[in-house]
Amino acid sequence: MVAIPTCRRYRAKVNNKLEAWQTLDWTCPFCNRDATITGHNVASGSNMFELTNSEGLRRLFTTFVVCPNPKCKKFTLTAWMYEGVRVPPHNEWRESKLLNKWSLIPRSRAQSFPDYIPKAVLADYNEACLICELSPKASATLSRRCLQGMIRDFWKVKKPRLVDEIAAIKDKVEQLTWQAIEAVRKVGNIGAHMEADINVIVDVDPQEAELLIGLIESLLKDWYVAAENRKAHLNALVQLAADKDKEKKQSPKVKSATN
Repeated sequence: MVAIPTCRRYRAKVNNKLEAWQTLDWTCPFCNRDATITGHNVASGSNMFELTNSEGLRRLFTTFVVCPNPKCKKFTLTAWMYEGVRVPPHNEWRESKLLNKWSLIPRSRAQSFPDYIPKAVLADYNEACLICELSPKASATLSRRCLQGMIRDFWKVKKPRLVDEIAAIKDKVEQLTWQAIEAVRKVGNIGAHMEADINVIVDVDPQEAELLIGLIESLLKDWYVAAENRKAHLNALVQLAADKDKEKKQSPKVKSATN
């Protein structure tokens, strides 16, 4: 599921007359409900910029998506700007390179999480989402910091270096999850630390920053939300047993009839 249309294929499918019978998997960033989007939930358009300027031809696409959840019905608005080109033989407009993408409503792809998750962790997560497009490298650094806060709070591990804290939980999480956690640390280090050779420039693009954010979201759900849901379920079972015991004690005893 995706929170907001991000890839070019998704954007193209939405903008190029998504029919009522066509569907797209989507997650509402407001109510966090997974939904199936059809042409009835989408309104899109495009503008072609042809005035003489120093940058060249441009094409802007905009897409509104309305959440189909009756209790929500909020909409998202996303815009994409491409280089424009003329294609022979009829000199038709085509978009080529994606230049920029803006999540206008909501301002970021951040999901809503319960308030029992530490405020500092959620603050770093929300900021990482907010600047993902504007500064992917800084977003990756915030994801790294968010990860460290989660490890220290949830696993109660606190060491001088994040690499040591991650090593300490290696036997507590599945191998693939641990490898992904280590990947967040390494990519986040690109923004957190200068390379030994200052002439070496390692960049992080928005799609890569989104991958890191996606892992943070998965860990928030797996570590905090799942644990809280399990706790609530077990408490409900314990309370159910207590209520049944109370009912037994309060029920009048029925004497058996004797001849």
